Amino acid sequence: MSVLADRVVLVVGATGGIGQAVVEQLQETGAKLVLAARSSDRLQALVEQLPSSVTAQIQPCDITQPAQVSELMQAIRSEQGRLDVLINAAGAGLLKPYQKITAAELDQMLDLNLKGCFYTSQQAAELMKEQQQGHICTVVGILGKHSMAMGSAYCAAKFGVVGFSKCMAEELKRYGIRFSLFYFGGVDTPFWDAVSLKIDRQKLLRPATVARLIRATLETDPHAVPLELSLMPDSHVFF
Repeated sequence: MSVLADRVVLVVGATGGIGQAVVEQLQETGAKLVLAARSSDRLQALVEQLPSSVTAQIQPCDITQPAQVSELMQAIRSEQGRLDVLINAAGAGLLKPYQKITAAELDQMLDLNLKGCFYTSQQAAELMKEQQQGHICTVVGILGKHSMAMGSAYCAAKFGVVGFSKCMAEELKRYGIRFSLFYFGGVDTPFWDAVSLKIDRQKLLRPATVARLIRATLETDPHAVPLELSLMPDSHVFF
């Protein structure tokens, strides 16, 4: 039996490419899943695909709105009584020359990728502090670690995620709260649908591949902390 059995796991961005793959992996573990995303219809469709044996709570939430994140955490407290794992898998991409990035596009990158992730991590940590344990996992992406031409707005947000996560980890380690950051290279998700670059998506990582690494991290011995994990397609490797 998985160590995640009966653990309460919140997947933010559950209807996205990586988020759905994570849910598929976790449905086998016996975890109590809480699935959050903006669209209630897509959340309901996702739950209907799960085996009847899976316990899943759905909660529509726009993580760019702190009040909605607070409602999400209150719903978890009411329904589950605790929160063991947060998986931050929500996000949006933008690859565009710096001089053509509009104020609205910059706001979108910062609001969703940086601020939204901060709000969920911040409020989840308050629940976890009460139980003196927890695990916050964030899908950062390799552009939170390496720069890339046309990635200025996206990198600004993702570098910020790494910064606040490491600061929170220092503040929260005495409460038994662990942080894991995932630096995935290109993953074949809808991220690339609006990107004008010529990309051979057959050479990208599969969502199921990265989801298996996330699951393995969650099932690691509780005294071991996988801090930063990189996984790249062999077509473009960063060190």
